[in-house]
Amino acid sequence: MKSLRLVLRAFKVLPLVLLGGCSALQVVNSVSKIYTVDVKENIAFGEDPKLKYDLYLPDTASEEFDATPVIVFFYGGSWNRGDKSEYEFVGRRLASMGYIAAIPNYRLYPEVKYPAFLEDGALSIAHLKKELAKPEYKNRKPAQQFIMMGHSAGAYNAAMLALDPRWLESSGLTHQTSIQGFIGLAGAYNIYPINDVEVRPVFDHPNYPPKSQPIDYTAKASVPSLILTPETDTLVSIERNSEALHTALKSAGNQTILQTIEGTDHVTIVGTLSPLLFFKGSTSKPIEKFVRTLHKAATDRIATASER
Repeated sequence: MKSLRLVLRAFKVLPLVLLGGCSALQVVNSVSKIYTVDVKENIAFGEDPKLKYDLYLPDTASEEFDATPVIVFFYGGSWNRGDKSEYEFVGRRLASMGYIAAIPNYRLYPEVKYPAFLEDGALSIAHLKKELAKPEYKNRKPAQQFIMMGHSAGAYNAAMLALDPRWLESSGLTHQTSIQGFIGLAGAYNIYPINDVEVRPVFDHPNYPPKSQPIDYTAKASVPSLILTPETDTLVSIERNSEALHTALKSAGNQTILQTIEGTDHVTIVGTLSPLLFFKGSTSKPIEKFVRTLHKAATDRIATASER
């Protein structure tokens, strides 16, 4: 009965947890431990004490993939709150699906403004590339190209890293050979003018930096995208952000999928990756289908190249 009460309590408080620091967070992540995976915590990738990432690995390499997909997940929080430890449930769920998942921290406002968190994200990816090249991961068969994934403000980070080559190239990486795809959940892709008073100083409202939105980079993008939206969203406009990004990507000839997750809102769309929200629409199913499509495309390219 005690465990049932904890689960029922977590159902009620999960939205508060994901919005920032509720005590029931331990319940949410504890329940996610039903997904038994290998976890490496607090891998440092920068001088700032906050710059660390957690790495979630499948127990064994999946026979389905000749190269295990690597997903880098960026959490949301209006660029002024959040921590990787709050999203253990995301890392465990992705690893249980057969993927290698990394969840990095990034510096937040008021310590930094745009574009510091993008520089941090690029730095984490560069470090992760070197980390996964170590002999200890050889049997995991990590893919060389990574999938960028994020929720809300984190989806902005992921989209910018996926669509704008500047950030990875500034960290010494070749964008084309480093990025395989993009997955966004309730993302902020086209937020000017900013209405949220918490977010305004992050982007120096009203003096917005030019070319600082993911939608600015759709014309030159060549990254397959899965854009997931909640059924309702009172925090980030679906039409202005997700639908607009999808339309712009499609108009430019890019591979893009837009899908609504039934029964979810801005917060619970990422919460569906927790076993607590099994009764909501599934976010994991479209992610799984998308990742398989990316893997098949990569396999076909390799096969075609070997025939030449």
